[in-house]
Amino acid sequence: MLQAQLFFDRDELVETQSQEEFIMQFLIKHKIIGATVIRADSGFGPSQLMKRPDLLFSFDEIPMIILFIDEEEKVRNVLTKLRPLINKCLIITKQVEKW
Repeated sequence: MLQAQLFFDRDELVETQSQEEFIMQFLIKHKIIGATVIRADSGFGPSQLMKRPDLLFSFDEIPMIILFIDEEEKVRNVLTKLRPLINKCLIITKQVEKW
């Protein structure tokens, strides 16, 4: 089994749809076994600027992570199709065991 982790900011769009919704619908369409969306409390990227959307009057982008898992070939195939469609997204994969 292979797990993919997609890191991006919640304000990213794919056309008029939120990137989060677009990715989840894409994964459903491609019959991925399962996926989870995580909204982070804080985070930073290459800019080294901390994003803390929970602070009072903060307008920072909310850091998001989508995790999904399936057979390795299927995950790699979906990522190959998905990557050109999404914006500013770091993708990490790792081998996992299903218990």
